[in-house]
Amino acid sequence: MTSPTYFETLDAQAMLAAYPIGDAFTRRYTAMSRDELRARQDSDFRRLMARGWQIPFYRRLWGAQGIEPGDIRGLDDIGKLPVYDKADLMAAVAEHPPFGDFAGLERPDRPPVIFHTTSGTTGRPQPLLFGPKGREIGNLLVARMYRWQGLRQDDVVQSVYGHGMINGGHYIREAVTHFTNAIFLSAGTGIETRSANQVQLMADFGVTVLVGFVDYLRKLAEVARADGLIERIGIRMICGHLGTEDRAGVEAAWGGAKAYDWYGVGDTGAIAGEGPERDGLYVWEDAHHLELLDVDTGRPVAPGETGDMVVTCLYKDDVAPCIRFNTHDITHELTGSNATGMVFKRIAGFKGRSDNMVKLRGINVFPHAIGALIENRTDLTGEYVCRLRRDPASGRDEMRVVLESRGGSDPDELAGLLRQGLGVEVLVELCAPGDTAATTQIDVRQKPIRLIDERTP
Repeated sequence: MTSPTYFETLDAQAMLAAYPIGDAFTRRYTAMSRDELRARQDSDFRRLMARGWQIPFYRRLWGAQGIEPGDIRGLDDIGKLPVYDKADLMAAVAEHPPFGDFAGLERPDRPPVIFHTTSGTTGRPQPLLFGPKGREIGNLLVARMYRWQGLRQDDVVQSVYGHGMINGGHYIREAVTHFTNAIFLSAGTGIETRSANQVQLMADFGVTVLVGFVDYLRKLAEVARADGLIERIGIRMICGHLGTEDRAGVEAAWGGAKAYDWYGVGDTGAIAGEGPERDGLYVWEDAHHLELLDVDTGRPVAPGETGDMVVTCLYKDDVAPCIRFNTHDITHELTGSNATGMVFKRIAGFKGRSDNMVKLRGINVFPHAIGALIENRTDLTGEYVCRLRRDPASGRDEMRVVLESRGGSDPDELAGLLRQGLGVEVLVELCAPGDTAATTQIDVRQKPIRLIDERTP
């Protein structure tokens, strides 16, 4: 049997017509109505559901709820389907090793498969599988976003996303090299290319755009300054994941470069990103259906209220369909008109993880929120880690926040700042610059560890 190659299974012209880039992108989605967009989503969802019923994982998940194929007639019925999360996928891997039964690999005529894993930030790395269609549309969505934000064909882009089995670095490289004319430097994390070598690359090859997680990008600016290279580096644009942090800190660190936020996870690819006006993250609703569900009840939240992001990838109907995946990342919808005239809804971006939330004396605390509270302090480096402990005598939980200080910091004053921002009292401990790196693993992980739970069961 002769199997088709990767490119024989992909209709590039049809893909570009369905998901336009550049000026065609803005023309289409500034002229489209919400009703037209909904009709497109509904058509894509019906096709996706037909593929979903072929997947053992979904037949088992939906069948357990008594759902039959005729029960889901369109997007209006999506709320009848159960959500699932990484724990469900990892259980499927355990029951059906090594890849699980959620990818639809059983078909003898299946397309070529790209295999990566997640970074393992929230536990054991999860298998990520893509077919040519799902992979390339996912790549296109990132490149389309970069170009809308201002990426030019004469830019030189340096990426600090990780490689190896991790999807991130490979995916971003494919996005830039397949769908832009920019030159791409795939530097990777600090363990792949040492920080000193990273900034030397920027100076030697005229890097103008940085992409990656801003925690490490901010650190690289300090390395460039310490090595006397900052004046030789002309960064004008940063495309990363700001989350709760203030963009001003990383922009100032790189001499006034403009920073843009975006959001996505390994299973889904890019879900939302800022546009040129930076007035919120636009949800790529031509490719995704995004729901915001109450963390406790699972019901849709009202516009403006915070909820778990639950994602359905409307385009990913070849390998590993994604239908109501609960990311456990929280955000809220931005209401009102936008500055670009685009038809898409907007969200505030990543605001924390509902499964990484700490409840202290009745208050919900998200460790990632601390970054925004301390980022613009000149006496602090912006690096921190939280340690959660339980007093054995009182049974009371306490959080100690370890902050890197350049000197002159007042722990009591900082404790007051965090108490005001978080709404609950925490303890503050100061350490020297770089002392949290071994714990956060900022030099080797795409997403630094910010919470250490030291409570005993």
